[in-house]
Amino acid sequence: MQYGLYENKAHLFLKFPYDQETISFVKNLQDVKWSNSKKAWHVPFNNDAPVAIINFFALKGIKVNYAEEKTPVPKSIPLKPNTQLKELNGYAEQKIRSFKQWMRSRRYSESTIGTYTDALKIFLRFYSGKPIHEITNEDLIVFNNDYILKNKLSASHQNQVVNGIKLFFRTVEHSKLDPELVHRPKREKLLPNVLSKEEVKLILEAHGNIKHKAMLSLIYSCGLRRNELLNLKLNDIDSKRGLVIIRKGKGRKDRVTPLSEKILILLRDYFKAYQPKEWLFEGQNGKGQYDERSLANVLKQALEKSNINKPVSLHWLRHSFATHLLENGTDLRYIQEILGHSSSKTTEIYTHVSNKSIQKIVSPFDTL
Repeated sequence: MQYGLYENKAHLFLKFPYDQETISFVKNLQDVKWSNSKKAWHVPFNNDAPVAIINFFALKGIKVNYAEEKTPVPKSIPLKPNTQLKELNGYAEQKIRSFKQWMRSRRYSESTIGTYTDALKIFLRFYSGKPIHEITNEDLIVFNNDYILKNKLSASHQNQVVNGIKLFFRTVEHSKLDPELVHRPKREKLLPNVLSKEEVKLILEAHGNIKHKAMLSLIYSCGLRRNELLNLKLNDIDSKRGLVIIRKGKGRKDRVTPLSEKILILLRDYFKAYQPKEWLFEGQNGKGQYDERSLANVLKQALEKSNINKPVSLHWLRHSFATHLLENGTDLRYIQEILGHSSSKTTEIYTHVSNKSIQKIVSPFDTL
């Protein structure tokens, strides 16, 4: 963690080895941004800014080393946070293990298990000196004000923490603790990031490597999530029916999505070149599934080659697929099925970024 200036304001710059859990935590920090020039995440500095960061890394057994800072630290910025979480006792650790086992027995996804477990760890460390069965609604309100809000954690992170604590006390402790008394933040109504068809074409055609091209093209042409692509097996491509079968997608639901003729031709060429055995896209030397980090690098390289400077993620391709379908006149109900959305309200957000109808609106300025 280094201190530096960004737009003439003090910021904390975070560099760490690739780890999906850490990336998820950092993305939930308020006002966090990625710096391409420094190759680091950065957040605005305030007196409490390092607290949540140091506590999180402490949970992972990583000590923040200030001695490695190369950027001069403004004299007005204190080097250390004013509060630290205490260690968990053995009883609390046992309760956390029981919580994990309960979630696994109910087939919760590993990402959800990790998120809820981390949230519970922080909460129990905050009250490490108090027996769990004595924790009250008032304690939860204090935690929300003195830890979550004080450390300026994001609204989405706050909701994840409250959801994890709520589930633990309801299922493991069988307690009457009511997290609903905590004031929940309003959900941010952010529009999905969408690329133009011209930008998508540049990205998909950037790679000469047919495997890399096939992966990015399949994500866009079928509206896949990252893990849905990586979990595809050879028999999930139904070429005779023109379908891709997505098994146990988000919410552990199966669904199908159309397989275009153009993609099928590309996949056949890819198959001839790589001869995958089990997974559609296998790792180096044909060992196991293709790596998430490597897939992210494939997109990064495509962006560099196509000179697109937007902070594009793999999910942008999925958003662009849905928006372009809508602009082509596809019924919203079919888009909902293809994307695997449980609620039509989730799919309706694409109507706000589609330019099909908006471009037809005549500005009153043009009639002056």
